Amino acid sequence: MAQTHRLDTKLIHAGEPEPRIEGAVAMPIFQSSTYEYTGASSYHDLKYIRLSNTPNHRVLHAKLAAVESAEAALVTASGMAAISTTLLALLRAGDHLLVQSCLYGGTHNFITQDFPALGLSVDFIDADAPDSWAHALRPETRAIYVETMTNPLLQIGDLEAIPRFAREHGITSIIDNTFASPVNFRPAEHGYDLSLHSCTKYLNGHDDIVAGAVIGRAPLVERIAQKLGHLGGSLDPHAAFLLHRGMKTLAVRVRHQNRSAIEIARFLAAHPRVVAVNYPGLESHPRHERARRLFEGFGGMLSFELEGGVAFADRVLGGLELPISAPSLGGVETLITRPATTSHSGMTAEERKQLGIADGLIRLSVGVEATEDLIDDLGRALALEEG
Repeated sequence: MAQTHRLDTKLIHAGEPEPRIEGAVAMPIFQSSTYEYTGASSYHDLKYIRLSNTPNHRVLHAKLAAVESAEAALVTASGMAAISTTLLALLRAGDHLLVQSCLYGGTHNFITQDFPALGLSVDFIDADAPDSWAHALRPETRAIYVETMTNPLLQIGDLEAIPRFAREHGITSIIDNTFASPVNFRPAEHGYDLSLHSCTKYLNGHDDIVAGAVIGRAPLVERIAQKLGHLGGSLDPHAAFLLHRGMKTLAVRVRHQNRSAIEIARFLAAHPRVVAVNYPGLESHPRHERARRLFEGFGGMLSFELEGGVAFADRVLGGLELPISAPSLGGVETLITRPATTSHSGMTAEERKQLGIADGLIRLSVGVEATEDLIDDLGRALALEEG
């Protein structure tokens, strides 16, 4: 299809088989683990489910690359499979990684708990202080890793300086783009080498699969695909089918979530029992102007703190009717959680405190319900009295 098509059109048509298989409008599920040998000379060219090259995989790879304006893509069995396989493909014993200080808890735990046994080292950096990055460089530094919007504080680093710094120093730039989704930010268009996603979240959008993706420069994606084949983190064909189906409504869902989240953030920011709201769409956000310049929307994620700390936070969570108290994010249902008990529970209380993640912090993933109903529900829960 034409490269000039807009994102909404690419989400529907990019990567689809031509001609359509038996005329089927919907991509069939190829529930076959193995395929006939057709003369492949390389092991990784054999068509086999673990090598992520079945028809369901290939359609997703083409569509994901197209929607982020990248050269290639690869789907994995989970977001953590995408993260861990990427880092293990790019780093070897003795190598060093620069990584943003505030991260998703699973990524933080992998880097801090598993790297030492693998002979890998890491330095945490302030992604908003580019003048400080060179001081952390070593001859063995191979990559720099950041998140588009950090989980759960919605910080936005100097995303323009990251790929520039990486090019200047001959290292690979990696960004976790899960929170933004390709609707709001497309890393390859800003010079990033690799973009990672937990497709469990926005790309699928229906809270019914676990999947991940790596998108970016073709030679790097090929290296990661070979490592994935060795580690075995391939995506099941039925999950691939559901991800493919979910992506077709991505633009519609995310744009609604963008609009809804900013209204909810404004409501919370004006509420007397809310002491802080983290959302880049608010003018009070310290990097609001950067977000306006870089993003096409501010996303459906926000976090906030209440005047009563953990006790009041738990009371509010228990008093809500519509948001479901659960980990994960990016689905059509609004989900709410305290990161200290879910996404960041693997970190110590001291580690969370150092990063500014209060135990009473609430993270809200805005779904596609009516915005007014969500605001009314939050208002009722915030009005609850102790007792």
